[in-house]
Amino acid sequence: MNSLIPKSPNSNISEISADFEVSVLTSAQYHQLSDVPPAIEWFANISNPQTRRAYENDLRGFMKFVGIDRPEDFRTVTRSHVLAWRKTLEEKSLAGATIRRKLAALASLFEHLCESNSVTHNPVKGVKRPVVESLQGKTPALGDAQARALLSAPDASKLKGKRDRAILSTLLYHGLRREELTKLKVKDYCQTRRGVAHLRVHGKGGKMRFVPTHPGTLTLIEEYLEAAGHGQDLDAPLFRPIKNNVHGHTYTALTPGNVYEQVVLKYLKKLGIFGENMGPHVMRATAATNALDNGADIAKVQEWLGHANIATTRIYDHRKTRPEDSPTFKVSY
Repeated sequence: MNSLIPKSPNSNISEISADFEVSVLTSAQYHQLSDVPPAIEWFANISNPQTRRAYENDLRGFMKFVGIDRPEDFRTVTRSHVLAWRKTLEEKSLAGATIRRKLAALASLFEHLCESNSVTHNPVKGVKRPVVESLQGKTPALGDAQARALLSAPDASKLKGKRDRAILSTLLYHGLRREELTKLKVKDYCQTRRGVAHLRVHGKGGKMRFVPTHPGTLTLIEEYLEAAGHGQDLDAPLFRPIKNNVHGHTYTALTPGNVYEQVVLKYLKKLGIFGENMGPHVMRATAATNALDNGADIAKVQEWLGHANIATTRIYDHRKTRPEDSPTFKVSY
């Protein structure tokens, strides 16, 4: 299994693929193959680490379900296997989007294997994928009062509180992904462009964007850096653990999990803010929804969030579903 879906895409692909330079495999060659090395090429081409992890888990789940022990066993997979797997995923009440991603991962692998003459067909082709339930995102956005309370929740008299206030402000005023926030270095928080301070954000797929820094956030970051004492270390991670941050001479950054669990979720719970789907994306959803509510152009919000497709941005557009505009509040007896 590990030879098919490696956790590290650094295999010597050129040596492996040398055996597959024939344009069409003969029947004898086809049956003599003991491995499916083009899968390594397919896996190595997935540049985003989060996507790679998700696809790895998806494919391992399918292999376990079907009982695939050897790479060549993929040649025995039929459409019936895929349909049975889809039914099992549905019975687990997984979200339609999650099932679609799992099927997409499997389809992508088989398509690559077909192109490499390692399998004869793609059994996922034609298998119906679940319709996404709604164009509106499931992650809720906080109300304005909740966002203000969250920004004030950390204890500003302590270093951790100063750091957490700066983190919450960076998320709520700039719509960053958690991973983007953790990649920020000290030199990234105050990049001057046309006389205005910007955040230099390292986004998905290696794409970089510059986001104007909110004045309030800029002040909070500077207060945090002054207290933390690493403001002159330009190549250091901007947001770091308060304790045990030195490993040899390397300063480590907070992880995306740290940001959600130890900062966002901690203060949401402190304020008594709970709710279904109150997940890691709640801050990004809040920033995007608030910007749109207050008149930001949706194309600008798309660029601001780093979305490749404006359809993704529309998920956050709740302007037609504002609770305060409901007829409920127009009723008067």
